[in-house]
Amino acid sequence: MDATSRFEPDLESERVWSVGELNGRIKRLLEGEIGNCWVRGEVSNLRRQASGHNYFSLKDQEGQVRAVLFRGDASRQETLPEDGAQVLVFGEISVYEPQGSYQIIVRHVMLDGAGQLRVEFERLKRKLAEEGLFDDDRKRHIPDMPRRIAFVTSPTGAAVKDFISVLRRRGWRGEVIVVPSKVQGNEAPVELLEGLRISLELKDLDLVVIGRGGGSVEDLWAFNDETLIREIAACPVPVISAVGHQIDFVLSDFAADLRAETPSAAAEIVSNGFLKADERCRRCADGLDSALHRGLDERRSEMRWLADKIRAASPAAKVENLSLRVDDLGNRLANCLRDASSLARKRLSAWETRFALADPGNRLRLERAKIEGVEKRLRNGSLESTLRRGFALVSDADGRPVARRKALKSGQEARIRFSDGEVETRILE
Repeated sequence: MDATSRFEPDLESERVWSVGELNGRIKRLLEGEIGNCWVRGEVSNLRRQASGHNYFSLKDQEGQVRAVLFRGDASRQETLPEDGAQVLVFGEISVYEPQGSYQIIVRHVMLDGAGQLRVEFERLKRKLAEEGLFDDDRKRHIPDMPRRIAFVTSPTGAAVKDFISVLRRRGWRGEVIVVPSKVQGNEAPVELLEGLRISLELKDLDLVVIGRGGGSVEDLWAFNDETLIREIAACPVPVISAVGHQIDFVLSDFAADLRAETPSAAAEIVSNGFLKADERCRRCADGLDSALHRGLDERRSEMRWLADKIRAASPAAKVENLSLRVDDLGNRLANCLRDASSLARKRLSAWETRFALADPGNRLRLERAKIEGVEKRLRNGSLESTLRRGFALVSDADGRPVARRKALKSGQEARIRFSDGEVETRILE
């Protein structure tokens, strides 16, 4: 026995399952071992069928599982699943044997904590938007070069450190006043509101920044406080909301005059005007350097041009040119041969035509065709044919044709012949 055969399965010693038997056993194992359970996840790929059944997936950062909420169970729920909602579901694990897939048969649905906050967030957002607090036409322009800034945030958090670090790195010149406030927890909304009011008491204030670093929905909830949002919208000084990371939105983002994705991004916005001014100065200095180097660049271009001429005059280049000429002459010779062959074929075709015309039968047919053509032209040129085409023949009383008007006189008798007869007439004038 070789080494390979030792690892081959023996059909006589192993049981062979059908697909249906395997799915049936998996169904019994899953439903028997797990049974009813609670599962937490985010709703995605929701499909509501006309039958009333709800098909969706529950997912988190590590995976997803299919779920179905049948119409009878759906009618008893206070909350139905919605895409993006964080929910807790209760149900039993079931295997759909025809497809070999498993799913949760959901019997009860309830919003998770984060999901309830999301519902409250959307409700308050709609309310404030309907009042016009988020309208673009009420937002103020952020100063291009603010000199004095109040930053309402936690003085010990990473947000204020990142904010100041970016300003220093970008060479900003101005004054930042950190107004301390809690940015998380039950006391945070009141302290943020107080920090905003303290900022407005500062003299010569150009800009207010309010924010913090990223966090969960619960961590950022202070920036959804309705009273704080109304104060931000009514603030007489332009406000930048710099809360959370790129995927996080809070209501202060909509009420502020500008939203920054992070405190660092807010610092970049603040320092853009100074950076542009510094860049203009740098461009002027670069212009002086460019004027000094322009002459050198022109000389380098001339040297490259001379080097190209030298390469063009080299023996290798001449050999290449001669090769191109040989190819060109070869192509021309081939074209001449094709033209000569084509001319010979045309001459042969002409001789064949002449021989065909020399045949007595062909000549007789040609002569007959010529005679028929002459007869047709004679018929078309006859007087009767001319009259049928709408012309008339004028003659005097003796029947002589009259070709010119001046040959007729007043009172003279005349005849006009048409295709269907003749009439007599008298010339009046």
